[in-house]
Amino acid sequence: MASIKVNFRLAPGTAGYGYIYYRISHQRKVCQITTEYRIRADEWDRRHGTVAVAQTHDNIRADMERLSRIDRRLAAVRVTYTADDVADEFRRYARDYTLFAYMRAIIEQLRRNGKVRTSETYRSALESFRKFLALDTCPRRDIMLDCITSEVMERYQAWQCARGISPNTISFYNRILRAVYNRAADSDIIDNRNPFRHVYTGVEKTRKRALPITAIKRIGNLDLSDNPTLDYARDMFMLSFFFRGMSFVDMAFLRKADLRDGYITYRRRKTGQMLTIRWTREMHAILAKYPENSSKYLLPIIRNTGINERYAYRNAGYNINRALKRIAAMAGLTIPLTLYVARHSWASAARAKGIPLSVISEGMGHDSEATTRIYLASLDTSVVDKANSLIIRSLR
Repeated sequence: MASIKVNFRLAPGTAGYGYIYYRISHQRKVCQITTEYRIRADEWDRRHGTVAVAQTHDNIRADMERLSRIDRRLAAVRVTYTADDVADEFRRYARDYTLFAYMRAIIEQLRRNGKVRTSETYRSALESFRKFLALDTCPRRDIMLDCITSEVMERYQAWQCARGISPNTISFYNRILRAVYNRAADSDIIDNRNPFRHVYTGVEKTRKRALPITAIKRIGNLDLSDNPTLDYARDMFMLSFFFRGMSFVDMAFLRKADLRDGYITYRRRKTGQMLTIRWTREMHAILAKYPENSSKYLLPIIRNTGINERYAYRNAGYNINRALKRIAAMAGLTIPLTLYVARHSWASAARAKGIPLSVISEGMGHDSEATTRIYLASLDTSVVDKANSLIIRSLR
């Protein structure tokens, strides 16, 4: 095993300032690694080989742990290795295993594997953490994977709370970062110290996003013939509801070939599950309002070939949701209206009709009934109140 020590060297002509370097000795060979840590001579404890500056001390401790881990790994896999091998591996680690470098590699791999949406969520989490690091009490451009500690994650969560980020969004980012960290630990890049144990990674019940059938009818009956933008947004909302709460991304990428013999058969982009929906006259009436696409897609969302389809779908969704806010006001609704509301509304309407949870789950393409329960958690409490009244009356 190599001998690894922390040393301090005065820099000439700097009036008492110097820099930290690491001295690696192995098999009578010595190698030095110069660091970027600059301190005053009186901040160096020569007797104990430590630094009085807290942040620099923590960085040095992390470096020493990293060097020790590299040394142990080389000793386990190689018959012989040199001090230079330890130093080279340390420099490679510093280049490849920062959080940003590691996450960017994962994002690129997800994109190549066709998981574009997942890659985008990872990129959003990375951007959020990047902003935090830039404004943290100890601002930095990046952070090593093995420097992600419980204290860092707690500060990140507090920073998000101070910005008014919702608990579910905080949990969403924390879970993505935890998945990245665990992947690094599983690959033996770092030791898993569970830095996420004190931050929120659960799922909080969201505010009610389901509309009753009466509200869906009001939206469908609005006369929007004089405003094509609102009419189109309403049509896409209604189609999502008619399609058993189909997500907008699945609607956008429905192909003309998916509609055959009176049925739509498609595969969910999120889970890969194959679903089949009967084509009805209500669906046909909406689609008949629009000229046939020049693209291979069924609905008037991605309308042309030779374009950035991902950008077209996202831009359409943004414009539709913006128009739905105006429609909500016209329909006298008190909750924000988005395309996602159609999905919740279909689930709640099905439950109100007494359809079993297992059937609703299958109809929505959920992986489990537990996911469906999250959708149904916002079901109008009056349904439960009526049931409770019946139970109470039975005791009289």
